[in-house]
Amino acid sequence: MEAPEAWIISVGNELLIGRTVNTNAAWLAKRLTAMGFKVSRVVTVPDSEEDIGEELRRALGRARLIVTTGGLGPTHDDITLAAVAKALGRELELNEEALRMLKEHYDRRGLPLTEYRIKMAYMPKGALAIRNREGSAPGCMLQEGAVTILSLPGVPREMEAVFEEASAYIQRLAPRRDMAECSSKIKGVPESTLAPLLERLAKERANSYVKSHPLGFEQGVPVLDLKVLSWAEGRDRALKEAEEILRLVLAEVEGRGGSHSGVACS
Repeated sequence: MEAPEAWIISVGNELLIGRTVNTNAAWLAKRLTAMGFKVSRVVTVPDSEEDIGEELRRALGRARLIVTTGGLGPTHDDITLAAVAKALGRELELNEEALRMLKEHYDRRGLPLTEYRIKMAYMPKGALAIRNREGSAPGCMLQEGAVTILSLPGVPREMEAVFEEASAYIQRLAPRRDMAECSSKIKGVPESTLAPLLERLAKERANSYVKSHPLGFEQGVPVLDLKVLSWAEGRDRALKEAEEILRLVLAEVEGRGGSHSGVACS
């Protein structure tokens, strides 16, 4: 079964000007890949309803899951959910469950529900509010046809916490597959020499991902880091597939007079 596509849309001017490093996208890509999704886009957009909406509409035509990060807070430029509502042609309305979550959060801190705090409870019509155990702004999940849209806060610890709250539902969108990774350090064989074999393996092994990373030179010979990720129903099958593919490449390395560090799997 082909893996469903997931798109990650990171929202925030601070990401585009280089003030903030986008660690959220890397965390999400790794997590979604492990869950069985094919992450086919990671897009960063400014705090603009037009730009957020444009990427959402593009994603709706292809993705099974769209994850947005950032723009759920109380300030004027936190406009992600307004952009989602507009792109889907839905009303932005006060979500009573989100309001309850916010009231509990601020009551514990002895703070009132101001207009700016209540703003975080406005969500597209039909949305499900998701508890944020690490902060104030609730996450938001909704369905648009066969596509699930999950909107997360931008603060990394809050983003991770809200994602984990929604993870049981998200997992149901992807086929249940286990992942295994095997790797080896290769010396003495250029990446271009291995390219034909890696291309053939990529075509023949649809449930695996084979990638070489040049590491430079040691004592005048090229050094590569080779990784194989495989997915299967059952950890043992995934591990067997990854190890088998890696050993095919290492046999080619040995045949070309190169050396390697052996097989390391996790």
